[in-house]
Amino acid sequence: MPEPIRITSSIALDEAEIEENFVRSSGPGGQNVNKLSTAVQLRFDAMGSPNLPEGVKTRLKVLAGKRMTRDGVIIIIAQRFRTQERNREDALERLVELIKAATVVPVTRRPTRPTLGSKVRRLESKARRSGVKAMRQDKPGGGGDD
Repeated sequence: MPEPIRITSSIALDEAEIEENFVRSSGPGGQNVNKLSTAVQLRFDAMGSPNLPEGVKTRLKVLAGKRMTRDGVIIIIAQRFRTQERNREDALERLVELIKAATVVPVTRRPTRPTLGSKVRRLESKARRSGVKAMRQDKPGGGGDD
């Protein structure tokens, strides 16, 4: 039986959940690109996975963006390297990183009230600015709309 893919200490994916297709790479590379199918198209049904908690699935949907289809399947295409094996590892690493990022629960912001010191500084700044503007009005020809 294949070993599960560890994401965190509590989350592991079954290799059977991941589907890989090998396609031809695009871009430069000469005969290697023209003859060999080295690029990997990795597909993972995130929304249908029994191993991912609901919260992770929700955050994953946002993080995956265009890489996730309407059906909840994440598609990762890896074609950085010249060999199938290295591209497979790259695609799997990227999937694991994406899911790891989705496991992090964002800290909710608690609104705070301004401190007394910040209120005092704000009022002093306003008073100083008001004084500068008042001085401008008193001066004749002081550059204003009279």
